[in-house]
Amino acid sequence: MESPARVIACSLAANAEAVCRHYLSNGRRHGQYWMVGNVENTPGHSLYVRLTGPTYGAGAAGKWSDAATGEHGDLLDLIGAAMQITALKDTMEEARRFLGLPRPPTQTKESAPAKRGSTTAAHRLWRMGQPVEGTLGERYLEKRGLVGMAQTRALRFHPSCFYWREGHPPLEPLETWPALLAKVTDLEGRLTGLHRTWLDPATALKAPVVPPRKAMGNLLGNGAHMGDAVGIMAAGEGLETMLSLRLALPDLAVVAALSANHLSVLKLPKTLRRLYVAVDNDPAGRSAATSLADRSTDQGIEVIQLSPRLSDFNDDLRDFGLDDLRAHLHPQLAPEDAAILLDPIPD
Repeated sequence: MESPARVIACSLAANAEAVCRHYLSNGRRHGQYWMVGNVENTPGHSLYVRLTGPTYGAGAAGKWSDAATGEHGDLLDLIGAAMQITALKDTMEEARRFLGLPRPPTQTKESAPAKRGSTTAAHRLWRMGQPVEGTLGERYLEKRGLVGMAQTRALRFHPSCFYWREGHPPLEPLETWPALLAKVTDLEGRLTGLHRTWLDPATALKAPVVPPRKAMGNLLGNGAHMGDAVGIMAAGEGLETMLSLRLALPDLAVVAALSANHLSVLKLPKTLRRLYVAVDNDPAGRSAATSLADRSTDQGIEVIQLSPRLSDFNDDLRDFGLDDLRAHLHPQLAPEDAAILLDPIPD
């Protein structure tokens, strides 16, 4: 009897091009292959996926390889890598969702509901999320000037996310709002929590609830990581702030700590040699940036603070535009980084 993973992998192989168009939308078909930059859906030609052939075995459709990294596998592996899912059962659940397959019958007694706000609850909510593209979540990002950022792997969208108000009667149903989900991970990429931003369908802005953002799970030392940090990275507070930096400097890995308190205790990769700290222009933001800078310097990491003109870099992006933001960042970067991260800025 074939394993459930083999059955799902074969179903994906039979729909190889549809899988590629969904999870690797920045790629293009070239003959019998789908080609893209990498599993993070970066434009390019390093990663190629076979689109034709049998559903398993030698020369099977769905087999892929990345010439730059040596990574390879089938479409189930590809979905796990593209969505940053580490557990096979969670990858299979995502694949079932894409294929429209029913969940397998439960063989054991149904598990108890996860405690509200726990890491277990965060895992379950993340699995229930969907890609942001084409949703209210994408409209919200675009209203914040973050055009094209819906494909960010650390983000998902939930169309009807529970919102709990302080003092809510325990026997009454909770209200729901659409929500943008940001995945909080540790340095090994393991999900430790989620950050939720509830949205108003009528305006595509934050929902009229107080507060419109909440975190769940374990955020201490962790954050919403975007990109792979090796030698350099940027860290800051807000999700939109760091998405703005990511938009302006797409080759720079960033992490949003999601609050000033969490920024000050953010854990940093051991390979880091230079840290850019995005400073929020308020007392709490400046204090958190200084605290992180002092701790990083003590660890032998070079620290460069990036200062916006307004309250944060998302405000700069919305008020002045992307080109102006990039020009404002240029002199703040180390010269060797500016040469790599930015196109030449005219005098």
